Amino acid sequence: MAQVHYYKRFENNLVQKIKNGAAWLVAKAGSFFGAVFKFLARRYTVVLVPHSEKRVYNFHISVAAMFLSLLVFMGIAGIFFWYSAITGSSRGGIAEKDSQLRDTQVNLEQLRSEINQLSRTARSFEAVLSSTLLTLGTDPGTMGIVSAAGEGSSFFSLQNNDDILKEVDDIRQLGVYLSSAVEPVKEIGAILDSQSAILSEIPSIWPIRGGIGHYTDFFGIHPDPFTGAPRMHTGIDISTYRQGDPVVATADGQVAYTGYEPSGFGNYIIIRHQHGFYTRYAHLLAYRVEIGQEVKQGEIIGNIGNTGRSTGPHLHYEVHIGSDVVDPQKYLKIHRLGTR
Repeated sequence: MAQVHYYKRFENNLVQKIKNGAAWLVAKAGSFFGAVFKFLARRYTVVLVPHSEKRVYNFHISVAAMFLSLLVFMGIAGIFFWYSAITGSSRGGIAEKDSQLRDTQVNLEQLRSEINQLSRTARSFEAVLSSTLLTLGTDPGTMGIVSAAGEGSSFFSLQNNDDILKEVDDIRQLGVYLSSAVEPVKEIGAILDSQSAILSEIPSIWPIRGGIGHYTDFFGIHPDPFTGAPRMHTGIDISTYRQGDPVVATADGQVAYTGYEPSGFGNYIIIRHQHGFYTRYAHLLAYRVEIGQEVKQGEIIGNIGNTGRSTGPHLHYEVHIGSDVVDPQKYLKIHRLGTR
């Protein structure tokens, strides 16, 4: 029971102390705010005395009004500096955008120049492609080279749409034209492939590897180098001034004969080709093929020599069609190639 009375007194004392402390704080706060209010309520008189005998001006202002005026002034100054900073940043951004715009305009002009050059090149390509197709016997109109704007007109002669930039329209037309040119180019490739296959079957390349050598005698009637009497020279003679240079097959074919004539062709090879062609390679130092062997155009079959009835190292080369002998130069003019 005594314990309960003790806690009760302790509780009452604590509550009393809290009340006393709260009253003291309220009194102090009241005194503080009262002092502040009195300070802000003080009034001062500002006197403006002119340097003449005119009327003296004076007005009264309280401390609170001065603080309020100061706050308003600081607010206005802050707004001014903030606006200046924003304006300066905006000006910098505008200057940067202006610089970027100028750079973009320069790039655009360069792009326009490139597009114009591309258009000129495309027009040249169009003319060459059309001419090539006509040469090959193909009508450009049937291959999609004619513009949708009208028969016989170019993809580059369309009128520009007022709502589309000329450069954009040129690129669009160029894209359409290049798409239409795919099939003609494929057609040209197919024609060239077929012609290449035919050329490989015709004795049309230079018979010495690398395209070296020069003519020392031609096809036709010439004085015999040993007797001086007129005689029919059935081929052409090609010399490199030395023995051993590789001789190649001038077309695809099959070796029909190899042999040796001591008083005539010396070591020689005869190759049978497509379309009734035969070729003979004579006065060889040696041959590297055998009868029945298949050879390809440009393949080495022997070496220049001085065997048989010969006045020096050279190749005697003949072309036959069936039983007729023809001038080999007619076929060498198709193309004179360095061999594979």
